[in-house]
Amino acid sequence: MRWRRWLMGGLVAAVGLLVVIQIVPYDRAHHNPPVVAEPPWDSLATRDLVARACYDCHSNETIWPWYTSIAPISWLTTRDVTEGRAKLNYSEWTGREQETDEMVETIQEGEMPPIYYGWVHSSARLTEVETQQLIDGLRATFGTG
Repeated sequence: MRWRRWLMGGLVAAVGLLVVIQIVPYDRAHHNPPVVAEPPWDSLATRDLVARACYDCHSNETIWPWYTSIAPISWLTTRDVTEGRAKLNYSEWTGREQETDEMVETIQEGEMPPIYYGWVHSSARLTEVETQQLIDGLRATFGTG
């Protein structure tokens, strides 16, 4: 019986903590800056694949689902989008953002999109064929090297 009290106490504490952290005002007013310039995509198919797998973190066209306003998910999502846009932003393209080989290597090694992103965003899970099409499209758009 004693373990039930501990379990119930832990559950109440966890729910209480979840409620209390909602007070932390960490960027819940998600906003998307305007799209300034996009890369000169080689095809609409390449842009569509990049949009599916990359745009939520690497563009100013992020889709913010309801759960991205609930802490601590809101904190993690905001961090990921901020870091992603800082590293590579397809909506503020100047042509010198990143080497094509680095983009391709990141995709081939399975680092992007992150595995946890695909758990929640099934459309971002690319098949092997789509992944190769994405890589080919990036190379056609940005060249090699």
